[in-house]
Amino acid sequence: MEPFLRLEWLKDYKFPIDDGAELVFDWLERNMVWFFDGLAYLLEAMTDGILWTFETIPALLLILGFVGVTWMLQKNWKICLLVALGFLFILNQDYWEETIETLTLVLSACMVCMAAGVPIGIAMAHRPRLYAWVLPILDIMQTLPTFVYLIPAIVFFGLGEVPGLVATVIFVLPAPIRLTHLGVSNTPTALVEAAEAFGATKRQLLWKVELPSAFPQIMAGLNQTIMLSLSMVVISALVGANGLGKPVVNALNRVDKGLGFESGLVIVVVAIILDRMLRVNRT
Repeated sequence: MEPFLRLEWLKDYKFPIDDGAELVFDWLERNMVWFFDGLAYLLEAMTDGILWTFETIPALLLILGFVGVTWMLQKNWKICLLVALGFLFILNQDYWEETIETLTLVLSACMVCMAAGVPIGIAMAHRPRLYAWVLPILDIMQTLPTFVYLIPAIVFFGLGEVPGLVATVIFVLPAPIRLTHLGVSNTPTALVEAAEAFGATKRQLLWKVELPSAFPQIMAGLNQTIMLSLSMVVISALVGANGLGKPVVNALNRVDKGLGFESGLVIVVVAIILDRMLRVNRT
């Protein structure tokens, strides 16, 4: 009776999750090589193009470009000064090359996540059944340990930038989806009814009412996408991605406290710069 009460017998009826996962991954590896190779080629071409652009532009001009974008978005000279000082600090610490590699990964992840996340969020806001089906998947994507993503990423894409980017996209994608869904679904009913009363089509309702109303939430989703992507730079470095995560991993391997704090501080500076650049002014 005692073994029965301890539920030891349940171990004899273990669900074969590990075997099932092995079968799925083996099948994908054998039959979907063309898809993963094509995806890897596209993602690698995108990251190489962005990195080439950042490397081609002189550091001073690139900093001025970021300051200009900050002024257009924020209209605040103090934030522009903060952005400039942040980049000058990075140059002073000799982390410019690693920083632009990290910015390449972050920008690539943002492009993929926003291109996929905003349409999915809009579709979920208009289709409650789709929302009910997709919500558990989003929960799994955000709660599953990020190291678990690295195993199939390495199997399908090898080592380098692409598996790091894929793992980052999987982890980050729920943020723009959720916030876009929140913004569109919370469009004031009075605005929707007024637009429908004037004969607005569904497309006009989306582009002229719902998206403008949801813009702050969409921008907040972009901000979260950037912050979450930065949180993945160290994880991405474990699979061969370059950037600011690499010196952190090296410091961890060598137990180098100075290098670890130095590189970690640069990551924080980059996060502050991007956050202040894209923060939505709600006043």
